[in-house]
Amino acid sequence: MLRFFRGSLPAQLLGLLALLLALRLPLLALQGLPLTGGELGALLVGERVHGGALPYRDLYDGTAPLVSYLFGGLDWLGTRPVFLYRALALVMLLLQALRLNFVLDRADAFPDRGYLVALVYLVVSCISTDLDALSPLLVGHTFVVFALSALIPTSREGYDNRRLFRAGFLVGLAGLCYLPLVLFAGVGLFAVIIFAANAFRSFLLLLCGLLFPYAVVATYFLYAGALPNFVQFHLEPGWHSFRAGAPSGLPLALQLRLLALPAAVLLLAVLRGLGAPLGPVFQAKFRQLMVAWLLTALLILAGGGGTAPGALVLLLPPLAYFSLFLWQAGRPAWAPEVTFLVLLAAVAVVRYRSLVPGLETVLRLPAESSFALRPDPALSDLRNHRVLVLGPDRRAYLTNTSATPYLNWNLALRDFGHLDQYAAVVRIGRQVGARPPAYIVDQSHLFPQLRHLLPSVFGTYVSTTGSPNLYRHTGAHE
Repeated sequence: MLRFFRGSLPAQLLGLLALLLALRLPLLALQGLPLTGGELGALLVGERVHGGALPYRDLYDGTAPLVSYLFGGLDWLGTRPVFLYRALALVMLLLQALRLNFVLDRADAFPDRGYLVALVYLVVSCISTDLDALSPLLVGHTFVVFALSALIPTSREGYDNRRLFRAGFLVGLAGLCYLPLVLFAGVGLFAVIIFAANAFRSFLLLLCGLLFPYAVVATYFLYAGALPNFVQFHLEPGWHSFRAGAPSGLPLALQLRLLALPAAVLLLAVLRGLGAPLGPVFQAKFRQLMVAWLLTALLILAGGGGTAPGALVLLLPPLAYFSLFLWQAGRPAWAPEVTFLVLLAAVAVVRYRSLVPGLETVLRLPAESSFALRPDPALSDLRNHRVLVLGPDRRAYLTNTSATPYLNWNLALRDFGHLDQYAAVVRIGRQVGARPPAYIVDQSHLFPQLRHLLPSVFGTYVSTTGSPNLYRHTGAHE
């Protein structure tokens, strides 16, 4: 199989697409993929943005601005378009793999050519259904991969100024999708040091490109009256999540087990790659650049607690590059082919483990679908209504729409957690009273206090039969 993908003809590209679809589609067709918590959050943000809400002014949510408008655009194409989310995630992974493969071939970063980089990139990405879902990290990582080509000088004279600015600009766009990705500017600095003659001036160009998207976005939110919330909801929580972990993806124990196989292959490939001789000086420098890329990816992965949705994508570029050293011809000649087939079989076994009885127990890998969101049985009769959830459990939104800006409960506690402050009570009354929700799900038992503080807003709600924490607006139908 490796011998087939060493070529660069259209037949190899078609074979790559066929292998990717063969690995991914059968599981979706046989079992389906339940909605994840990250996808539900994206759908809610998309609905609100499509409805005219301005992020950070009309939304209490920390979703990065660029992906917020992406989700709004997808919602414009269709109501809760889960299929579009899955299709776009697949397209982005394919773009990343082909772009990385193209950059390495064009720059002669490795003696061999072909589609081996894209092959490993896409095969390993199928090990978990976590990358079947669209996530801010996956979107932002696409910009990072496209920035790589601008970090490689095209002549001995050094960098073209426009290329360095473009590299920083793309990393800035990545940060506007997932904030910790701006740390890849450190990879850009390392590239400038090892490739450029005037490192300081070159890095200033890179830094200007990095800050330009943020300057534009900050100016936009300044005139829209949302700049303070942009800082509070995006910048501050983003770095807090980077330090403390973002528990919005798979559980850490499961994520680490899913990363075990890619990590083992990556470790073996790095050990093989660091000891392998390379010809031109440029190839040796590029190997150093990919080591810096790997260290940055590990830093972001560790900073996110390993639980950020789509975390595996951070390891794919260095894994795909260093794996090329594993596929080099050696003795015995059949060893690389067998190694890759073992990797392919292991990926297929892990991905389809839920279809084989008892395999999840043997591997100690529960299916990712078992951690997906499912409707709350206590709210089974609550459908197609505008609701407000006072608590962190957002399952009520699976079959209903959000009626207020309070999507993220941790951020909503800036108001609901300070009911002894006049300003917080006024903001709640303004946000909820503008268009009162049909139902309120009171998980935090705050409704009695809210009704006492804001009787004109919450005094029109009555408790429903059968669910003491569910309140219905008197003007809403059962």
